[in-house]
Amino acid sequence: MKKYLLITTCWLLLATGAMAQIPALERVEPMFWWAGMSNPNLQLVIHGSKIAQRNVVLNYPGVKLKAVHKVENPDYLFLDLLIAPAAKPGSFPIKFTLAGQKDLTYTYALKKRDRSAGRAQGVTSKDVIYLIMPDRFANGDPANDSFSNLREKGINRDSMFYRHGGDIKGIMNHLDYLKSLGITAIWLTPEIENDEPSASYHGYAVTDYYKIDPRYGTNELYKQFVEKCHSMGIKVVKDLVHNHAGTEGYLISDMPMKSWVHQWPVYTKSNFRDAAVMDPHASPTDRKLMLDGWFDHRMADLNENNIYVQNYLTQNHIWWVEYAGIDGFRLDTYPYNDAAYMAKWAQAVKAEFPNLSIFGETLVWSAANQAFFTQGNTVNRGFDTNLPGVTDGVLKDAIYEAINGKDGWTDGVGRLYSILAQDFLYQDASRNTIFLDNHDMSRMLSVVGEDISKYKSAMAMLLTMRGVPQLYYGDEILMKNFSNPDGLVREDFPGGWAGDKSNKFTADGRSKKESDAFNYVSKLANYRKNITALQTGKLMQYVPEKGIYVYFRYDAVKTVMVVFNSSDKPQDTGTERYLERIGDAKKARNIITDENIDLGQLSIPAKSTLVLELLPNVTH
Repeated sequence: MKKYLLITTCWLLLATGAMAQIPALERVEPMFWWAGMSNPNLQLVIHGSKIAQRNVVLNYPGVKLKAVHKVENPDYLFLDLLIAPAAKPGSFPIKFTLAGQKDLTYTYALKKRDRSAGRAQGVTSKDVIYLIMPDRFANGDPANDSFSNLREKGINRDSMFYRHGGDIKGIMNHLDYLKSLGITAIWLTPEIENDEPSASYHGYAVTDYYKIDPRYGTNELYKQFVEKCHSMGIKVVKDLVHNHAGTEGYLISDMPMKSWVHQWPVYTKSNFRDAAVMDPHASPTDRKLMLDGWFDHRMADLNENNIYVQNYLTQNHIWWVEYAGIDGFRLDTYPYNDAAYMAKWAQAVKAEFPNLSIFGETLVWSAANQAFFTQGNTVNRGFDTNLPGVTDGVLKDAIYEAINGKDGWTDGVGRLYSILAQDFLYQDASRNTIFLDNHDMSRMLSVVGEDISKYKSAMAMLLTMRGVPQLYYGDEILMKNFSNPDGLVREDFPGGWAGDKSNKFTADGRSKKESDAFNYVSKLANYRKNITALQTGKLMQYVPEKGIYVYFRYDAVKTVMVVFNSSDKPQDTGTERYLERIGDAKKARNIITDENIDLGQLSIPAKSTLVLELLPNVTH
């Protein structure tokens, strides 16, 4: 990999080399659309050899060709269509004519919208999300492991950098497992094509926005996957990358115009400093580096100020929702995007799918930094992002600090209390996705020192706290490792491949410790599915005392009391202090053991958490 990338020079070379190889009419994107969308405007990208030399002819009732845009690269045309509300579903030819040459024709389909129930329904605090990296979960179809026309060929499960063969069919084969665990939503890391020469199994270097990576399956199989999930009461979250794209995609290797990406004289990386976006004293140079610098040599930084880029991304994301019926979007690297465009994007998406859920990845260091990116202008940004929620990494850090024993006025469990006390910064903190680990960070079991009591405490908090809880695949069977490098936390799920030594998808394949962990998580997750107090109820917390931290989730139906002992020794605590929330209840049911206990005095083991459902006081 060269240290420096002369981007402008590369663009010219790539464009020149590609022109001779482009078929006469290589691509039309979106390849089809739908009648009756809220936004009547549609911009088609046409890519083909010297296509800009041709005239465009279109004749279909209710569809008007408003404008034809020629850009720097003669291999592109951008067509602006106006689709009237009265336009009927159907097909029509788009002809590209040139005197003395044979006409090029593309038959464009305007389809009927699928308005059946259960599509684009939204992922909310009523759900539990399970994050899967498709390449590393299960191989359901070995026939799609490798393709001769893709740059990276074959699989090598002995290497963390190569593809391992996991696919969509493998996930579909194990939906019953996820259902039994208590999962109600699945988030896949990007499953669209990443045709880079190496190490693009993660999915964040897209090379074809409209195509499922063939090593995972097909567009039709993805649609079937969503439909099967919905039939089982499981929602689907699609992972989007606005900020950057793989350099091998046609839109980068043969760019429509140089301004499609952020250009630098030499390769320039982002400084990854989110504070530069919000700092009122920030250097303009620092801010530009943060927003316009590249993520990696193989991840070109898209110029979201370019209206053609905006239209392309927005339409693509709307296309996937209407095509497959997915329920929510997770937005990768949210702080690195252009704020004005992202607000505009959110409005456009919500106009078509009002119930669709959206949350942005914001791995920042304070609650205020997170709230800066959320909707409502709650921290005096002077701008509404229209972003409902974020990934709550600050809460994750606070949970770990509480569990791993640090103590102080605002440290340890005190920090956890104070982070939640800052929920006033958000329009609605319950829309934040809460988590303990993911594909980019050390696994939870390792972070808590492989201490099972700490592991269970962390899981108890995750599944009873406000917000939308998210698990990372394998957490429930004690998969572990530190992210140095990331590949170590992206290991294969044991049993997902034929010939695996053990199959952790089955109870018989799990060790006693693994079964205990699975049963613990499953018990809490399935309990949560049926208790509205944990889904949409209020949260009341109490200032920690002597290492004991107590909070309640409650509504008009039930009250759940969560008691955490942050000490490395067992502790007893009275409950008089909490009577305003306990009311006249005298007993509670331990959700894990199903044992009924007296509420007068509680005994909490070291580093443990009790989850207690208060029982009505029945008098005889």
